[in-house]
Formats: sequence, structure tokens, C-alpha cells
Amino acid sequence: MAWIYLGIAGLFEIVWVVFMKKSAGFSLLVPSLVTIGAMIVSFALLSTAMKTLPLGTAYAVWTGIGAAGAFVLGVALFGEAVTAMRVIACALIVAGIVLMKLSTPNP
Repeated sequence: MAWIYLGIAGLFEIVWVVFMKKSAGFSLLVPSLVTIGAMIVSFALLSTAMKTLPLGTAYAVWTGIGAAGAFVLGVALFGEAVTAMRVIACALIVAGIVLMKLSTPNP
């Protein structure tokens, strides 16, 4: 269950970072509230996952999911640049997530 909690926490991290961008520096109420709510859910699920997963693994996977997801949604929603270097960097982040998962024993 810890891995499921961690995966969902990572998805909520993507939600809060996208809505933080949409909040225009916390000047728009609804995106700001979504940001704060998603942060709370994300941190709560990360905390739950960390009860059984190692700190380094849980944090690296959580931030990796958020970073890769933010890159993809930044391109899709905000027209951010897609360059070979950025795609390779994102692929390396995903590879790191996979390696962390494979190198960590199941709790």
C-alpha cells in the first residue's frame, strides 16, 4: 500500500504545482485553494508512505513524479519548450524513479 500512497501523493504534487502556476502568485482564490488542498493531500499521503518506505526513496520518487509530471503538463498546458535536452532530462528523472523502486525492498 505504501507505493500506492506514494504514487497518489506524486499525482497530487503535480496537481498543486499546476494550480500554483494558475493561481498567479496566489492572487486568484480558486486556484490558490486547490493548490493548498492538493498540497495537504500530497503531504499526508507522502507521510503515510514514509511510515514503511525509506526516506530517500520516498522523497526521491515523490519529487520525481512531480518533476516529470510538471514538465509534461507545462508543455501541454502552458506551451513550454520541448527540446531534446529537456526530454532527455525528464527521461533520466523517470529512469531514476524506476531504479529507486526496483532497488527498494517491498515493505
